[in-house]
Amino acid sequence: MRILLVTPPMVQVNAPYPATAYLAGALKESLHDVIQSDASLALALRLFSRNGLKAIRNGVKNRKRPTSLTNFLRHYRDYADTVDSVIPFLQGHNPTLAIRIVSRSYLPEGSRFAAFQADAGPHRDALSTHDTAVHLASLYLDDLTDVIRHGVDSRFELARYGEKLAANAPTFNDIARSLHHKPTLVDRLIEDIALELIREHSPDVIGFTLPFPGNVYGALRMAKAIKRVNPDISIIMGGGYVNTELRELSDPRIFDYTDYITLDQGEGPLLSILEHLENPTKPQSLSRTFIRRNNRVQFIHSTSPHSSISTSQSTIPLFAPLPLSQYFSLIEDPNPMHRIWSCGRWNKVMLAHGCYWHRCAFCDTQLDYIRRYSPTPIPALITQIQDIIGQTGQTGFHFIDEAMPPALLRALSTELISQKIQITWWGNIRFDSAFTPDLAALMAESGCVAVTGGLEAATDRLLALLKKGFTLKQAAQVTRSFSEAGILVHAYLMFGCPSQTAQDTVDSLDFVRQLFETGCLQSAYWHRFALTVHSPIFLNPTRYGIRARATTKATFARNEVPFSDSVNCDHDAMGRGLRKALYNYMHYTGLDFAIQDWFECPVPPPSLPTDYVASILGRPH
Repeated sequence: MRILLVTPPMVQVNAPYPATAYLAGALKESLHDVIQSDASLALALRLFSRNGLKAIRNGVKNRKRPTSLTNFLRHYRDYADTVDSVIPFLQGHNPTLAIRIVSRSYLPEGSRFAAFQADAGPHRDALSTHDTAVHLASLYLDDLTDVIRHGVDSRFELARYGEKLAANAPTFNDIARSLHHKPTLVDRLIEDIALELIREHSPDVIGFTLPFPGNVYGALRMAKAIKRVNPDISIIMGGGYVNTELRELSDPRIFDYTDYITLDQGEGPLLSILEHLENPTKPQSLSRTFIRRNNRVQFIHSTSPHSSISTSQSTIPLFAPLPLSQYFSLIEDPNPMHRIWSCGRWNKVMLAHGCYWHRCAFCDTQLDYIRRYSPTPIPALITQIQDIIGQTGQTGFHFIDEAMPPALLRALSTELISQKIQITWWGNIRFDSAFTPDLAALMAESGCVAVTGGLEAATDRLLALLKKGFTLKQAAQVTRSFSEAGILVHAYLMFGCPSQTAQDTVDSLDFVRQLFETGCLQSAYWHRFALTVHSPIFLNPTRYGIRARATTKATFARNEVPFSDSVNCDHDAMGRGLRKALYNYMHYTGLDFAIQDWFECPVPPPSLPTDYVASILGRPH
């Protein structure tokens, strides 16, 4: 039985998403014939080519012709003549092109290049010629992405496709309508990729990973084309989106496109399905899997010997079969921390399943991927790292844990240093007081260059309410420890939390400003708080002063829930000010502006002392 594992459009294009690599490793251990394909990368490469741009030009239907389309059509020949050189340059194959790109006379420039002028400052000045060229080439692709979105398919973005169709969609209606509409140019390319895959590989089973809302529609579009040509191919879908949003699935229409939908860690359910397909006369023994029976959705919880399988601790993910030389880096923002997500071919590895803290009140702590914490033994991690280096030839690693455990990082860093294994790595942490200056220094010595972490609401009252497990003082000390060790620090921030007042928001921004001012923080991002059905806040809303509002009964996806807060605050208006201030802070500007000046609406002055962080750190203001 031949199994094809597919990453559907769209995810990031600088490195493989790791789901199919881990599943392929598990299947290989079970002696299955397995193939991998990154259809997300394949779509990007088809669009960003001379033939792709020709199809885009011929397919433009927007008669209003916004600036992006007008510029593209006017300079079409310049785009067509350069795109087949730009992509290999971003793939690392043609480095000398950098000199022509930075001349500013080689690439046609649209509206996205205004950001290049706006970003003038120390970050941009510190870019090498090569990185400046990558930044300009990334803006060039952003211009072309705008052309695709404005001219041929409004659902397209460079790292997602049709995201709004699937994000928190209580019914399957919008997705079903889109799947039955006349295909767009992007849809046709996706279908072509799907049909070429089955012609090339003749699979018996196809597994799609659906990690995000932005690749659900792409997977279903591929599955539709496959079912039309060969309905006997069994199709399986699983992944992060399914695990989070489809746990209450009852609409059978999605099974027009797939045969099985699996929950939680996918290796066990997948092996159970394959065993069932190989021995259809045996009693059904599926595990954590949705199927359609008599036109009703049925969930089979666990009757399989594979139901408890968790291979992430021993399995060697198989990255080598993927087209590693075709992934391409982007630098859309010159901030050295902010660009780390899209620049570089990071090997993605998990140190531990689940979160060692798993107490945050806003988090999906009821779900397996958070609740069940299981660290990988250090010898197994070292084996994985060395094997992956051998497969990919790359020594950059992104550890994709919910939160990298301090004790595990100390042991891993010590082992990397002891065995003289030279890697460059980064990942997500909690601002846990266990990250002392000596641990940060040890991590830096072992190759750590950056950490990201949830600072969230950034006031002591809200940190306690959200059960983050640290204080502002501890967060400042931890960020200082990393920064002084030469490790870049990015903070995830939230606004609009339950009971959050305008004063809380202003104080959060001022604390963040002081972290930037003292050199403790290099990058950050504000997210709007979302109440999710798997969080402790949803299970006990009165404790947090909120009330979940009634919604349409979900027959498809259910995750985010609207709510009413006992505190009246215009979070949308404040969010605009937060994002404006943060953009400037990340580029070393505006740190001396009055906090109130960032907001369009009246806000109170910050209540924190102007030297609050500096006094914690023992530094002069």
